[in-house]
Amino acid sequence: MLLEFDADQRLWQETVRDAVSKACPASLVRGIAENGVDPTPLWKTYVDAGWTELADPENAVELAIVAEELGRATDPTPFLATLTQFAPLAGDRYDPQASGTAVYGGVTAHRDADGWVLNGTAHHVLDGDRVEKLAVVTEAGVFVVDADTAVTRRSTVFDPVLHIAEVTFAETHVPDTERVKVDAERARHVALTGMAVTTVGACQRILDLVLEHVKQRQQFGVAIGTFQAVQHKAVDMHVATERARALSYFAALTIAADDPRRRLAAAMAKASAGEAQALVFRHGLQLFGAMGFTWENDLQFALKRAKAGELLLGGAAEHRATIAAEYRGFARCN
Repeated sequence: MLLEFDADQRLWQETVRDAVSKACPASLVRGIAENGVDPTPLWKTYVDAGWTELADPENAVELAIVAEELGRATDPTPFLATLTQFAPLAGDRYDPQASGTAVYGGVTAHRDADGWVLNGTAHHVLDGDRVEKLAVVTEAGVFVVDADTAVTRRSTVFDPVLHIAEVTFAETHVPDTERVKVDAERARHVALTGMAVTTVGACQRILDLVLEHVKQRQQFGVAIGTFQAVQHKAVDMHVATERARALSYFAALTIAADDPRRRLAAAMAKASAGEAQALVFRHGLQLFGAMGFTWENDLQFALKRAKAGELLLGGAAEHRATIAAEYRGFARCN
């Protein structure tokens, strides 16, 4: 399994990075946070560019490249939720023109004379308050429904441009045709990988801003980047980010190849990304000093997006436990 980008993938990465830097600059993110600027035109840009058509598992690496760049830019659209959470669960119901997200846990389904009845409340649903479609995961299967069939309420979170919602179904009747047959486990692997690589992108943005700062900030007449203690922290940030990036793209490769290792690879990617953000967050703030705590500094957006990536879909400790349990089971069998 090749772990380096080929020429086409490198070109794709450069193309996406250039497009994102122009379409989603830091000024747009700040405008959304401070003035409530509508991010819908940016979502339309992604749709028109064909990025929402990367839902096929064979495109997992190319999708990961986009997700990393959007994480780096603190993307304010429902792209991540749509492509990595909704699309894998929607199957042939997926429409590249429509936004969607997954509703994991908290909702039950039981049959009645007319089909199915959904009940319950799901918390911490990414973009649940603004998408057009919902893929509801229950023990009875996955249901793809219009978002207006549920009651949604945006939750207040620390990332000002991230949408997290509470989604409630109260005796909601859906026909049997809304139930889809998909591999929900594989879909979760895609979701974990997408969240991991987005977190990597946010970590890279923090590192980029830190390196720019330590080259310019002077103390005792020299740039603080020349101090060995500063260099050591920057190197630690780089190593942690690179490790998480490698595991994230390995997970994407296993998804593209339908490799049975994808379950462990996705868990390892998510755990590594979570651990990377903890170190990068801490060192990033320390190296910026008091400036890192100010609203005027764009560092805050990357810090908050990285932290959100760790909290959503389970933290590093949870996924480390999954990995450990898997290997204990393997050892017992051998």
